[in-house]
Amino acid sequence: MSLREINFDGVVGPSHNYAGLSLGNLASARNAGAASQPRAAAIEGLNKMRANLALGLAQGIIVPHPRPDRAWLAELGTNIEDADAALAANAMSASAMWAANAATVSPAPDTADGKCHLTVANLRTMPHRSHEWPATLAQLRLAFAARAFAVHPPVPAAFGDEGAANHMRLAPAHGEPGVEIFVYGVSGGAFPARQHVEASRAVARRHQLEPERVIFAEQSEAAIAAGAFHNDVVAVANERVLFAHEQAFADRDALIEACERLVPGFDYVEVPAAEVPLADAIRSYLFNAQLVTPPDGQPTLILPTEARETPTVWRWIEQHVAGNGPIRRAEVVDVRQSMANGGGPACLRLRVVADPADVDPRFIVDNGKLDAMTDVIRGHWPEQIDHAELQRPALIAQIEQARAALLDRLGLAELI
Repeated sequence: MSLREINFDGVVGPSHNYAGLSLGNLASARNAGAASQPRAAAIEGLNKMRANLALGLAQGIIVPHPRPDRAWLAELGTNIEDADAALAANAMSASAMWAANAATVSPAPDTADGKCHLTVANLRTMPHRSHEWPATLAQLRLAFAARAFAVHPPVPAAFGDEGAANHMRLAPAHGEPGVEIFVYGVSGGAFPARQHVEASRAVARRHQLEPERVIFAEQSEAAIAAGAFHNDVVAVANERVLFAHEQAFADRDALIEACERLVPGFDYVEVPAAEVPLADAIRSYLFNAQLVTPPDGQPTLILPTEARETPTVWRWIEQHVAGNGPIRRAEVVDVRQSMANGGGPACLRLRVVADPADVDPRFIVDNGKLDAMTDVIRGHWPEQIDHAELQRPALIAQIEQARAALLDRLGLAELI
């Protein structure tokens, strides 16, 4: 068994729009009502995947969900044509593109039964995301149908679970036993704390993790109140490295002590608030980057262009790389359409440590498959969506036909 980290990126769906539905997500609120460019957004996402492949990383995809979500609207006694505008916007959201919220993943080296466990997130805090899980579950059960995996439905909705965006893993290498960190919120001031500790504990039990190698860490109220609606907006981990803002955690010292005790060679890389204010870190999505280890062994930070355009952030990055710190390289990708709705490079991907041979090959991509997907997107995705037009019949038909065309090209008729 050859275990690798595979990044499964969410393909930006044809209904990508700016409805400002996510309370606590400052970018989403700031751009509410603006015109979106679904075609450009999806191609940006595919180009990010190409950049990952160029680094030598394994790359997978998660395809768009059905939009509008007609089944969800039917449960509410209405349909996309008759629903009020706010409900229609919730049914048209393309937020499933942020695959970091699809599930929490525990690789086989960490689990008692030697399987890679995935628990689909319930996303119950936000209405526009709360109806994602059935389509996510169907997709993950297809992609990870092999005996090497165990795919679980969501934890009960009484406890909010937002998936891998609030989960980190430290290990000497991806294929070795690791320590899993579940980050939860208690209070976020005016904004909701989306990850409940009971949901995190339930996921850890389901995944048969050794309790002594699990850490539950509270996200700081200051971070949530500042717009860090998920932990991955203020912290990211990879192998031995935990990269975080000084104000990310409620009890930073306790977390560091536990990591030093449990993770051989642990490296903590902290960005001081005096050098990069929390507001700059969140605006630039410095920490919503992919921290990866390519085959050349050089830990690399894959950042959005907004990080390079924020002086305090870029100065810190240049100094760290020049100073021979644990992060050896910074690569910049353009995902502006996603960023404008509050999701950076890390939001767009779900990390799964597994043998790629165990994954349904339809969900693994190379440049040739990305070329084919680009052809479909250029031919079918709307060029622009104005928020006021979400219930326009011609637009709805185009969105549904676009998704069907992509699934047909990928041979995923089971998901139509």
